[in-house]
Amino acid sequence: MTKFPALRLARLAIGELAEVSLIIAPGEVHCLSGPSGSGKSRLLRAVADLEPHAGEAWLDDIDQSSLPAHEWRARVMLVPAESHWWADSVGEHLPQADVSDLEALGFTTEVLGWQVARLSSGEKQRLALLRAVSREPAALLLDEPTANLDDATTRRVEAWLVTRIRERGWPVLWVAHDPAQIARVAQRHWRIEGSELLEVASWT
Repeated sequence: MTKFPALRLARLAIGELAEVSLIIAPGEVHCLSGPSGSGKSRLLRAVADLEPHAGEAWLDDIDQSSLPAHEWRARVMLVPAESHWWADSVGEHLPQADVSDLEALGFTTEVLGWQVARLSSGEKQRLALLRAVSREPAALLLDEPTANLDDATTRRVEAWLVTRIRERGWPVLWVAHDPAQIARVAQRHWRIEGSELLEVASWT
């Protein structure tokens, strides 16, 4: 039986944000909110080992500093708010795309032949999520993954994503602003207030 990992932050600090220590269990979603410029994206980038920081991140018993950065990022995968595309066509980024996943996100296989340049911001967001998921990471860091989507598409993406998170046992740190979305997807909710990361009590 596969053992799913937990993601642990141990006194991790970056910028003005004070030390953060928390554990995200396998298959759990922890949402992160806070004012613009409060450090949400920088915290994700620190966990992904994309910015220098104090403290440490762990994936079970593997600490971030023990792996080359590219190996860590393959396991603890960041999906940024603005996705990066390095080839001309969609299919070059998704060589093993599953038809059911494409359909769940509102696409047909025709999208694999599209040029990246023709994609809308919302289409890029959905395909960037699929690209990350298809690489089978061990944990996900999501920076407002549905920010450019309408309500119906947001719900569709949430349902697909949460199902995959549960199936794969990924610990997930998800930056979100919409209280309704946070209530739907998160087991715990953290908010940056000043330099502190504080847990928000659940209303459920």
